[in-house]
Amino acid sequence: MQLSEIQYKTATPIDGYGPGFFRVAGEALKGSICLTAESASTWGGFDDLQVLEKLIGRVDVVLVGTGESMTPIPTPFRNAFETANLGVDPMTSPSACRTFNVLLAEGRRVAVLLLPV
Repeated sequence: MQLSEIQYKTATPIDGYGPGFFRVAGEALKGSICLTAESASTWGGFDDLQVLEKLIGRVDVVLVGTGESMTPIPTPFRNAFETANLGVDPMTSPSACRTFNVLLAEGRRVAVLLLPV
């Protein structure tokens, strides 16, 4: 088996996470965040639909990390994204971090919305 190092080109992967924070490009970001290949910003949780404006036309899929455990995405939130033709894929935040990094390495147009663990 041949192993090769993952290349992210200009995208910035998630380096790590812990109680209440995510580490991106060596910087600890506290609380809930929205992350794309190009930027990181705070996210106000499921009541914050303004995040949708940042993502339309920039990404094809949105991963949603629901914290330490898997919880359903509220219907109004899911409906807003589906109306904008953006799929949302809920999972635990640790799984969302790993999946985001893999999709970035593949060059996919992906965003992740993360609630802290």
